[in-house]
Amino acid sequence: MPFGILEDKVLASTAVPGTACLNDQNDLPPELHSVPKDRLKHGTGRHSHIFLVPQPSDDPNDPLNWPLWKKDFILFLVGLSAAVVGAYGPMLSPGFVPISAQLNISVNTLSQATAWLILTLGATLFIVNPFAKVYGKRPVYVLASLLLLAASIWGAVTTQYGSFLGSRIVGGFGMAPYEVLVQATIGDMYFVHQRATRLAAWNLFLLCGIAGGSLVSGYIIQDLGYRWTFGVCAIFFGIFAVGVVLAVPETAYNRKKPGTGVTVAENPDNESHERDGSAFEEKGDAVQVERASTTVLPEPVTKKMSYIRSLRLFSGRYSHASYWKVFARPFVVFFYPAILWAFLIYGTTLTWIVVFSVVNGVIFLEPPYNFTVSQTGLISLSPFILTIIGEVLSGPINDWICLRLARKNHGVYEPEFRLVLMIVVAILGAVGFFGFGATVHYQTHWSGPVLTFGLANMSLAFASTCVFGYVLDAYPTLREEAFVAINARNFLTFGLTYFVNNWLAEQGALAVFSILGACFLAVVALTIPLWIFGKRIRSKIARIEFLNNFMTDI
Repeated sequence: MPFGILEDKVLASTAVPGTACLNDQNDLPPELHSVPKDRLKHGTGRHSHIFLVPQPSDDPNDPLNWPLWKKDFILFLVGLSAAVVGAYGPMLSPGFVPISAQLNISVNTLSQATAWLILTLGATLFIVNPFAKVYGKRPVYVLASLLLLAASIWGAVTTQYGSFLGSRIVGGFGMAPYEVLVQATIGDMYFVHQRATRLAAWNLFLLCGIAGGSLVSGYIIQDLGYRWTFGVCAIFFGIFAVGVVLAVPETAYNRKKPGTGVTVAENPDNESHERDGSAFEEKGDAVQVERASTTVLPEPVTKKMSYIRSLRLFSGRYSHASYWKVFARPFVVFFYPAILWAFLIYGTTLTWIVVFSVVNGVIFLEPPYNFTVSQTGLISLSPFILTIIGEVLSGPINDWICLRLARKNHGVYEPEFRLVLMIVVAILGAVGFFGFGATVHYQTHWSGPVLTFGLANMSLAFASTCVFGYVLDAYPTLREEAFVAINARNFLTFGLTYFVNNWLAEQGALAVFSILGACFLAVVALTIPLWIFGKRIRSKIARIEFLNNFMTDI
């Protein structure tokens, strides 16, 4: 029972999905002595003692084998796009009052336009995921970039609310891939011991976009008009679209199990038949299982793909399951206890953060603060700075904790090690949500609500690293489905943003944010049973045959 995590009573320690042997140590427990360590690949440099998880193939086109600079550059490009996507949603919030007057609508109607964007985004995830799972992520990234460019140009030239709403809805279609595919792309390219830092980097882009967008848009709205917020987005999306087309190849890969090449399969009639490695191929992420003898021949040498060929829009199928089956999987995986926990943590925290962006444009323009539109935008400086600090700290600390605990656990890594930083999430979130409601209600100096607003955002920075790191490691073959299920939180966000301004007007900031804070703490408390029973839950799910058959291509 390492650190309170209950061991499974049925499967061997490292047979539980997600559990991995990372350290090349001599003090491995007896049940791990049979692990063929000599055939496993190691990291390099200061990580040379670490077994690489997942194990890369010998194919130079395997994304796991790409140079680290190439992986990081791809992440940098999609991260920059994610940053502008993060800004695109709440960028109008500092100017809700003057923009609603300009469009001849109420502030509540304008906030509902953001709610409709969020609803479209959430629904689109269920279309994007199966397409990306079957045909790869590159065509989805390219199409999303073009949609965002078109929606931004549309928003910049329209003058009527109906057309304005249409541009926001189209923008929601384009935003969807950056809500769900970036995490899966990280899983395609990076090893377990590298992921938390990269997840933190992606979150840094996204959350700084959310916070920094309002910071800049306040001045744009006040000095140039709200249409120029769309114009600036169009410029950025145009540049990033070119970058995605030219420098973001397909990261999905049909992976084989480690050590499988050309094998000799067993059959009950003792007849030997040579088969190629396709019996062991993982189509997308689902594994075809066949009993085989220990006779393993080397994999055929594969040539490195040319740059031009790597930029093909479509590069084949990565799942041979039917489209409806891939479509249905997120609905099934949603009820996995760990995914439901992730949905609640990420969903409530991010939704409550979105509530800030919806209500700040009303709270700070009225007495006692009487801010201008640009000053209201400057409020986002607090979450911008604290989010950067949170992301810079959370990723490396999370990876360090995992390696440290794995070393103390005889080199055996458990995904639950990702959950330690939820303690920090609880503290920051409680101060942020309860503190914001209290400081606004009692009309303290403006620094009170501004600081607590930033702390709430900082809690999301730590929460995202814990949530996505845990899910990515616990269910690596279901990462796309899991991320779609988690981002179903958009429906929760839609519901709350649709009526939150009316709720705020009726009950006041203290009541609203006290309720949000209490819900937040209740959800975070669910981390305790997940820490204790998480490994047994993973084992139980792995032993449900019909469920595993449905969730794979078998």
